Amino acid sequence: MKGIAAQLCGITRRFGSTRAVDDLDLTIEAGTIVALLGPNGAGKTTTISIMLGLARADAGTVTVFGESAADAVRAGRVAAMLQDGGFVPGSTVRDMIELAGALYPRPIDTDRALSTAGVRDLANRRVDRLSAGEAQGVRVAFALAGDPDLLVLDEPTTAMDVAARQQFWTAIRGNADDHHTVLFSTHQLHEADTAADRIVVLAAGRIVADGPPAQIRAAAGVDPSATLDAAFLALTTDVPAVDGPSTTTQETAK
Repeated sequence: MKGIAAQLCGITRRFGSTRAVDDLDLTIEAGTIVALLGPNGAGKTTTISIMLGLARADAGTVTVFGESAADAVRAGRVAAMLQDGGFVPGSTVRDMIELAGALYPRPIDTDRALSTAGVRDLANRRVDRLSAGEAQGVRVAFALAGDPDLLVLDEPTTAMDVAARQQFWTAIRGNADDHHTVLFSTHQLHEADTAADRIVVLAAGRIVADGPPAQIRAAAGVDPSATLDAAFLALTTDVPAVDGPSTTTQETAK
């Protein structure tokens, strides 16, 4: 039994009258790589933010390794690479990775984090002199530095070139093989197809398919040899949004 890394039960999050996440149940087994897919506005980033304790759900519960998301983060068991993550101006890449390691109880060696993310050659480069792809690699190293049990990645390979992407996914597979858990969202469906043990497809804030890539194709009713893009479009096109009462999180909490 691998155990449970994260469990979301009945999660709902509204923005005005729109349910960005609609009564969502999701369990993530420890030691697996899970891809969270969906069109823009499907609720991926909101779901990730709630799982990390960065946003409150209007309803439902979240546990991470059996405790609250906030407690799991404080214990150093979770790290995230988010789309809008920034750096300390004027610092070097090594400075940033050493800072990340200092925030966790059992960090890995800085050079190991840099090498795993493929950015060791950038260690002495100032972060404001990185290309977009290089900066993305440094964000990966930052997330890996604390050796978290759960690594959450939001669009991790954006702006990376082909070689960097290949090295990234090799590193992520090695991380999962070392009994870590990885959850990532992406619009690069071929990456989810080859890298993920399990794919969760969201549309209109709800899970419309969940399983290994072959099962996702079967759920979509496409040929087993079809691209994941074909399955994705079949599953997510024309899924109606569910409107709820116009309310805010604060109002619901009352």
